[in-house]
Amino acid sequence: MDVAELIAAARSGNTRAVGRLLSLVESDRRAEVLAEVGSVTVPVIGVTGPPGAGKSTTIAVLVAAYRERGQRVAVLAVDPSSPYSGGALLGDRIRMAAHINDPDVLIRSVATRGHVGGLAAAVPAAIRLLGALGYDAVLLESVGVGQSEIEIAAVADPTIVILNPGAGDAVQAAKAGLLEVADLVVVNKADRDGAAQTVRDLKFETHVPVLMLVAARAEGVGDLVEAIEAHHRADTPARRAARARAQVLSLAQSRLHAHPELDALAAAVAEGRCDAYSAAESLITGSVVDNR
Repeated sequence: MDVAELIAAARSGNTRAVGRLLSLVESDRRAEVLAEVGSVTVPVIGVTGPPGAGKSTTIAVLVAAYRERGQRVAVLAVDPSSPYSGGALLGDRIRMAAHINDPDVLIRSVATRGHVGGLAAAVPAAIRLLGALGYDAVLLESVGVGQSEIEIAAVADPTIVILNPGAGDAVQAAKAGLLEVADLVVVNKADRDGAAQTVRDLKFETHVPVLMLVAARAEGVGDLVEAIEAHHRADTPARRAARARAQVLSLAQSRLHAHPELDALAAAVAEGRCDAYSAAESLITGSVVDNR
């Protein structure tokens, strides 16, 4: 089937066609797919946090909450270091077992080609496709750490940071810069000792709402959904412009990172044949000269 036929099949409920289209937007045929679907927006909820915080369990209860409303939901799991490793995604599938056979729930790992900036190219295209195919919400999970959180914040609104009580998670999150990208902070496993203190610590570290959740029992999920919707209602043109700016910059970084002349320019700088400023200018303008 060509792209138009795949889109028609996907809109008719063919999940295999959805998967094939997502594979295409991760490839060099991305522009071909996007030209067919046009410009469509869909709410994107980013979920990130340190390993073991309960991101996948939180996403599972959010999916259940949205499905109770009759909404179609897509879950994209992003692992910049190893997109096809299966480890993290296998955990997602175990926690999402109740939704695996639901035709209105899509669970998908996103290939980011294993380099910084890869998410910038793959994820916005996948989100746009899913919106065009009729999904009502996209949940975006980062199963990596570091740069991926910053990139997720560029496309998600809100970005939710999940933390555990105790163990200095609040301080560590602040040091790691996680709180800088957070629109909402959730203390999961809030039935454990130290949860209230962690909430107090977080409120000292950040100005964004801090919520308590026991995802394993779906306790507090209603408050979380309401906080997400309140954040959506408070969206402004300035916030949308900031997200768009971050996306453009992130995508530009991705393109520069993959530039075929980058290694040659770096070698020329290292060997003293040109300076770093001139090399950077050449990379940006495309006026790369032979410095051999």
